[in-house]
Formats: sequence, C-alpha cells, structure tokens
Amino acid sequence: MEVFRPEDVPAEEPESMPGVKIRWVIDRKRGAENFAMRVFEVAPGAATPLHGHWYEQEMYLLEGQGVMVGDEGEIPLTPGVVMWVAPYERHQIRNTGQGSLKFICCIPLKKP
Repeated sequence: MEVFRPEDVPAEEPESMPGVKIRWVIDRKRGAENFAMRVFEVAPGAATPLHGHWYEQEMYLLEGQGVMVGDEGEIPLTPGVVMWVAPYERHQIRNTGQGSLKFICCIPLKKP
C-alpha cells in the first residue's frame, strides 16, 4: 500500500505533445499489473494529439476548461466531468481556458 501526491512523481513532457505533462502515478514500477493511472496537465492552448487505440480509456477532469474533440465534434469540459472513450474511438483533449487543464486518465497495462 502506498499513499503519495501526484506531484511526488516526475512529469514526462513528450516531444509529440508540446505543452502537455504526464505523471504515471500508478504503473508497473509501483507493482500494478492491470491498470495504469496517469495525471495529465495541459497548458493553455495546448492539446493531446487526435488519436485512437485498442483500449478503452476513462478520465476525470480535475481542473481547467477545455473541449474533448472527436469525429462527431467537440464537447465542452469543466471540472468534475467524467469522460469515457471506446476502443479505437478517435479523441483529443484541448485546453481552451486561461489556466492549466488537469485530468486523471486510467488505461489497461495489457491486452485481455
């Protein structure tokens, strides 16, 4: 058992996502076998890439204002909303606010 703050985990800043920081707060390094939990921080005007993948994805918006972009358009995001993305569904999170947009994202660590 562990208790810690996301800020205690070093942030990654992927070159493919300028303005986006990712903290892998729970993953294989901590002994997780089935799921990973990540905390994303998206700077104003920045976005994750429009993409899809084999797994479903669950997210919870902690702070900030933004939109979720998909093939069917844009959906406004405000703190406290839950987002679910089906396997292979294209999606993107874009920060449209003045401050940081922060969300929790859970994904599987292995294919079923």
